[in-house]
Parts: sequence; C-alpha cells; structure tokens
Amino acid sequence: MFGRIWQLLSHDIGIDLGTVNTLVLVKGKGVLIREPTVVALHKKTRQILAIGTEAKRMLGRTPAAIEAVRPLRGGVISDFDTTEAMLKFFIRKVHETPGKGIFSLPKIPRPRIVVGIPSGVTPVERRAVQDACLSAGAREAYLIEEPMAAAIGSKLPVEDPEGVMIIDIGGGTAEIAVISMGGMVINKSLRVAGDEMDAEIVNYMRVRYGMLIGERSAEEAKIEIGSAYPTDSKDDGATVIRGRDLSNGLPKSIKISAAEIREALTPVISQIISSIQDILEETPPELLTDIVERGIFLAGGGALLRGLDKKIAEETKLPVYVTNDPLTAVVRGCGEVLDNLDLLSKVKVTGGLR
Repeated sequence: MFGRIWQLLSHDIGIDLGTVNTLVLVKGKGVLIREPTVVALHKKTRQILAIGTEAKRMLGRTPAAIEAVRPLRGGVISDFDTTEAMLKFFIRKVHETPGKGIFSLPKIPRPRIVVGIPSGVTPVERRAVQDACLSAGAREAYLIEEPMAAAIGSKLPVEDPEGVMIIDIGGGTAEIAVISMGGMVINKSLRVAGDEMDAEIVNYMRVRYGMLIGERSAEEAKIEIGSAYPTDSKDDGATVIRGRDLSNGLPKSIKISAAEIREALTPVISQIISSIQDILEETPPELLTDIVERGIFLAGGGALLRGLDKKIAEETKLPVYVTNDPLTAVVRGCGEVLDNLDLLSKVKVTGGLR
C-alpha cells in the first residue's frame, strides 16, 4: 500500500551525476535542474551551507572555517556523505516540498531514479552511487553507463544489430563506446576530460608566463576562446587572464590568444583521439563498416569545444557529428529508459530496491 502511495506522490527522476555539473530530469517535465556539483560546508560541524550554483561561487573564496568541495572526482564519489546530502537536496527541490530550510523539510516522496555513471567504474564505486541514491530517499535506484545513456538520449538506434560509436566527454571522464543490440561491444573510460583541460591551461600559464591562475579562470578562458582546431578567421579571439606573478607575488594580467589556449589543450585532445583510434582498431570489421557509414557522435560538455569534431574527423578520416544539445544527452537517455522498462532491463548495469 505504501509503495503505491509513494508512486503516486513522487516523480520518476533521471540524473546525470557529473563531476562538474549535475542534471536532473523529471519524467514528463524535462530537465528541471542544472547545477554545479559543488557543496559548501562548515569544516568543523560539517553542516551544509550551500549546494550547486551558490556553492560554486564560493570556490577559492571561502574563509578558513568554510570549504567548498566537489564530492565527485573522475566521475566517481569521493565524499559519500556530501554526495548523499546533495542528492537529497535535488530530490526535494524537484518535488518542491515546502520547508524553512533545505534540510528541515518533512519526509519526502521516494522516487524511482536512473543514474548515469562512467563505464569504467568498479563494482564498489557503482555500489557507492546506488547507496547514495537510496540513502537520499529513492525507493529504487538503477545505474546505466554514460555512453549508453548518451546514445539513447541522442536518439541513436542502440537496439539495432548495427554499430554505433559515441564519445561522451564530460568534466571528469571521456567515455568512448561502440554499441550494438542494446549493449556495449567495446568501450574505454578515460579519466581525462574537461577538468584535465583546465589543469593544462593552469600549467601552461605557470610554465609560459610564470603566472598562477585558478581552475575557475582556466575554465572561463577555455569556454570563451578554447578550441581544438584553427579557424579561418584572421582574428581567432583573445581574452585577458588575471592571476598572480610567481616571481614577486603581485597581481598580473595577460592577454592570451585562442592559439595559445589551443596549444595548452593539445595534450589532452591528443590523448582522447589516440584512445578513439585504439577503439576503432579493436572494433569488429562488420561494426566498423557501420561506423564508417554512420560516423562518430559526440556528446557531453566537451563536445562544445570549438573545432573538436573537425579535429577528430581529420585524425580518424571519419565523419563526426555533435549530437543535439550534447550537455543533456546523458540525462535525456536516463529519462528515456524511465519510459521504457524493457530497454531499462537491457541497459542497466545494476539496480535495486530500498
């Protein structure tokens, strides 16, 4: 009886639990939450002070008693309690339960949740995600791998006996997979993605200009003028980056060109392309023929890097396409399987009841 009541009161939810951003889709309503995966808490009491956008604004700017943390690293949970608190907050926000504070609310409905996870995580890491969802209030929590979710969300024919190649580049991982008949024939998960690109920009500024900048400044520069392939334009864009001069400790500002940012990003992009080539070499010939005809599909926030599709196409000699709204491809795939229980039973990697 109680299970039936929970089903009536709660919304089925799809979650893309990303290293940088968390997206939440509600069945029948679309993507309702797009928040940074950041939590601000008091160091001594561990009390949660802010979650999402508000917490991200605190990164690198908090007093000694407060820390802003990212509870996921490399696509996996590094801080279980903080992740559970964040998921609980998002679930309550979706159900719009009234209350005086974000953690003073009454007992919430228990939704069914489908979560996208990196394909390379261990069984222990999978269990940690599932347990975090169940502890946050889910009555059922199912996990599907991000490349499969991205392919489903991109409306690719994953159940057909034909090869589909998808690359999902997020903040913590880059997922490369060849999919056929509802399963991944071959796949590779790299802990090299958006975060590593930001780190390379930070390193480039330190080595080239003797200047220390924060990860947030590096990310902003990447978004503003970052690219993987040169454009035909004479003025390829530039931006001003501010940081600290390592020689004297004083503030410093430097105008950086898009070509320099592209140079900084080259090692990460080359590593991703090398892995793509490795996967193509290992793909069965029949499926490879399908990929040659259909092309490669890019999803995830990394797919928005200017010229990345052209760079991959040049190196692989294959057509490359960016999926529609690549940022939400994984969470839309999670939402699709909420409506299709047969497909969910094929693609889930684990699942269970509270």
